[in-house]
Amino acid sequence: MENQIKRLDRRLEFEGAIVDFYTDTVELPDGRTAKWDYISHRKGAAAVVPVTADGKILMVHQYRNALDRMTIEIPAGARDSVTEDTRDTAARELEEETGYRCGHLEKMLSLKTTVAFCNEFIDVYLATELTPGRQQLDPDEYIDIKAYEPQELLDKIYAGIIQDGKTVAGILAYCYRYGNKIE
Repeated sequence: MENQIKRLDRRLEFEGAIVDFYTDTVELPDGRTAKWDYISHRKGAAAVVPVTADGKILMVHQYRNALDRMTIEIPAGARDSVTEDTRDTAARELEEETGYRCGHLEKMLSLKTTVAFCNEFIDVYLATELTPGRQQLDPDEYIDIKAYEPQELLDKIYAGIIQDGKTVAGILAYCYRYGNKIE
């Protein structure tokens, strides 16, 4: 089926600061054409699961406009450029959002956030050996930090309180890889 669908045209509808919105015209296997939305995320991103010496995970609490509510998420952010290594992005975002640096940073997984209409990717890292640094929030960022036991976060995922894809994937990957029981 991969070779049976053919993109005939891609038209830029809106150019944004973070994403560009396109309308694609595609030819379907039966010969008909269809219009599909496509969102191009310009730079990609990185996220980090920061684990303290006592095994707690630092989480950011912030307002998300798209949901019109506060969320609980792992620290994350976009790369500064398309050539920036996501490892550098993860280390930078950890300090900017939480005020901590890490002595050890290890890639756990890569994910595509919304494959039906967007090409955004996020590499998710584990950060350990945390030491105090300096929180450096953007002018429009308001973030509170709280440390959680892994099981508390799993409970929040299964209760539908944490719904952010990168956060769910990062927490589940950490718990699976490092032996915390997933109930």
